[in-house]
Amino acid sequence: MRTFLRVPGVRFAGLCDVYEPRFAAAREITKENTPVYRDYRELLAARDLDAVIVSTPLSFHSQHMIAALESGRHVYGEKSLALTAEECYRIVDAVKRSNKHFQVGLQYHYAPWYVETLGRVQAGKIGRVTHIHTCWHRNNSWRRPVPSGSEKKLERLINWRLYKEYSGGLLAELGSHHINFANQVFGSGPESVVGSGGIDFWKDGRETHDNVQATYRYPAGQTLVFTAITTNRLDGDQVRVYGTDGSAVLTESGAIIYYEPKRPLSAVMHETIVEHGIVTGATYRAEMPYRGPGEAVPVPEDKQGSPDYVACASFIDCIRKNRRPLADEQVALVEGVAVALGNQAIDQGKRIMFPEDLHQKL
Repeated sequence: MRTFLRVPGVRFAGLCDVYEPRFAAAREITKENTPVYRDYRELLAARDLDAVIVSTPLSFHSQHMIAALESGRHVYGEKSLALTAEECYRIVDAVKRSNKHFQVGLQYHYAPWYVETLGRVQAGKIGRVTHIHTCWHRNNSWRRPVPSGSEKKLERLINWRLYKEYSGGLLAELGSHHINFANQVFGSGPESVVGSGGIDFWKDGRETHDNVQATYRYPAGQTLVFTAITTNRLDGDQVRVYGTDGSAVLTESGAIIYYEPKRPLSAVMHETIVEHGIVTGATYRAEMPYRGPGEAVPVPEDKQGSPDYVACASFIDCIRKNRRPLADEQVALVEGVAVALGNQAIDQGKRIMFPEDLHQKL
């Protein structure tokens, strides 16, 4: 809300929630006596609404987004698109029927340094990209405080991310950003996914995993590996794009490209010796991590800004100019289905194949 209000000409005409304290907190942000609703259908019946922001728990996305679209409003829908693959497709169908604009809340799709890095990668600056390794590592329980005395009543409402009835867990809340970027780099959705995870540290009654690992294979033989843990923050949030001529490393504040040092193509050294009848390399070159200087990815002055603001401002601009959002329903579909099937692979402990329509070039 704070970010949208930074966009000139934007104001909130209604607030809807089922948790009463949110209304006072939201009005502190709007600085006016904004109308409140306790039922989303009453909100959608109100007049003078151009667009609706849906930032409810994942399990309610399809219900709320489809209703908002059918009411004739543009929709900014939080990621991931929906809890199940079937619900993702239903939302996309609703967008097509409505003739309204839809943007998914994947703010890194708009992050200036992500956009600039993607352009360089697609232009072949780091060669042929074969792998992307990403992580989102934290050292906290991912639990939010519940008012004392209300634990039984409010636990699932406030900590909905920890319960499978409402949440896609770490893969949905964090992995969605990295999956979307890999889709952009590889130019299509995944072909298959395998995964693992568990509740291995935070034994506090949660149902979603406290660590997950997912490996996505793409039609052209490329691979995305995503990991999320909640017990160590050394690596934080980062994306590593590996190409035959270099690598791109992206974090929450910028991007750096490292070019591959020139090495012989053969694993056999030019100088060899024969010892006890065996031909061996005369020297052993340790394959240590590259520690050389990198090249920071510059962002033009006229394209700078926080990902949140650029995403929100772009959505409003698309409404005003009747222009399709960059992170539209098709982008959301591929990301949303990838998350849903990734969770399915983790839960079932087997490889899950993707629908062929998601293999098409993005």
